[in-house]
Amino acid sequence: MAIVIDQDTKERQAPRHPEKAHRPDTALLRKPGWIRVKAPGSREYQETRNIVRAHGLHTVCEEAGCPNIGECWTHRHATMMIMGDTCTRACAFCNVKTGLPAPLDAGEPERVAEATSQLGLKHIVITSVDRDDLPDGGAAHFAQVIRAIRRVNPGTTIEVLTPDFLRKPGAIEIVMDAAPDVFNHNLETVPRLYLSVRPGARYYASLRLLERAKEIAPTGFTKSGLMVGLGESREEVMQVMDDLRAAGVDFLTVGQYLQPSRKHAAVARFWTPEEFQALEQIARAKGFLMVSASPLTRSSYHADRDFAALKSARATSAGR
Repeated sequence: MAIVIDQDTKERQAPRHPEKAHRPDTALLRKPGWIRVKAPGSREYQETRNIVRAHGLHTVCEEAGCPNIGECWTHRHATMMIMGDTCTRACAFCNVKTGLPAPLDAGEPERVAEATSQLGLKHIVITSVDRDDLPDGGAAHFAQVIRAIRRVNPGTTIEVLTPDFLRKPGAIEIVMDAAPDVFNHNLETVPRLYLSVRPGARYYASLRLLERAKEIAPTGFTKSGLMVGLGESREEVMQVMDDLRAAGVDFLTVGQYLQPSRKHAAVARFWTPEEFQALEQIARAKGFLMVSASPLTRSSYHADRDFAALKSARATSAGR
């Protein structure tokens, strides 16, 4: 069974999702046998946790309740979540809390860089909450984090998983000017489900963001991810693949949606491992350089290994 981790339950007095409290409870489907993870608790896991805590940082691994946290943190692969732990959106699938975020922390970029060094990361993934309250959506802060990591860890490659910067003109240009090695923005689901699953976002705006990142850095890598199990059809997923390829996206991740609580969107069904394998084959046939599709695939899962494979795939493609 997949485990949703919420490390700070005892420390938090207020409900995690007050904006969802009025919603009727949704059904919880029993998880199939192929969704299994090991409970965290290794020595390396604790060391990673201590480094994150010592630098006063947040991780999406904890805040989003990622089922892979035990495995990833055992290998010291923590995905940093910058600009606080409070999001200005309230997506129906997400376990990150919603509210009015605190002001930006000017010292955070240096602390992220120092933690990256202490963790010994050769590839780091930086994501964030949505910051609709900021004029640039937090783009300049992303750029500061990228540059701080490069100063302290010149050999580390950097992957950013950004918000959509909706109605924030010039934001994507600010991020790309800092030259991340991989630009990632998740479409999350099919267009038909946006109103119920991702109501604060716009499908074509997210698609255009990915396209613009590729226009700015044609030789860079772009990446996007989907969840399945929210009621989408196979045909709709394949249409999203076509849209992403038209936007020049190189890398696609596809994973199973897991419901954080009864107040979140319900799981419509669990896709089988065989269906994920079929999706991977279809996506590769459509021209993606790299595809990761499995029930427990998440955007930053095995990101270091996948980045190496992505570079190798491009080199092979160029040599044909």
